[in-house]
Amino acid sequence: MDIIFLRELKVTTLIGIYEREKLVPQTLQLDLDIAVPDSRACHTDNINDALDYAQVALHIQSVLSEGHFSLLESLAEHIAQIILKDFNAPWVKVSVAKLQAIRNCKMVGICIERGQLK
Repeated sequence: MDIIFLRELKVTTLIGIYEREKLVPQTLQLDLDIAVPDSRACHTDNINDALDYAQVALHIQSVLSEGHFSLLESLAEHIAQIILKDFNAPWVKVSVAKLQAIRNCKMVGICIERGQLK
């Protein structure tokens, strides 16, 4: 299985359960591992046969800029479903972290893995 990865992708969205968090966007850090639907690009060297990671990043940033999530868990699930459905990935691992949400802690977050139902 071939995997495309994106590390330390920064996105801004409304996230949290507290009133201030519902009004002030926060920057989150995403790490994504995305299984490629097929490995043709390895042989053809053609972008049309590849999973365009720039499009993945832009699509996720666009969707998250328009919404609010209470929990990191639901945000991570939403991202996973976008990648599985919109990019036809057979499997994805999504890590989402709030930066400096807790004193003396660089980041807190969640990591989920999802696959296509067969």
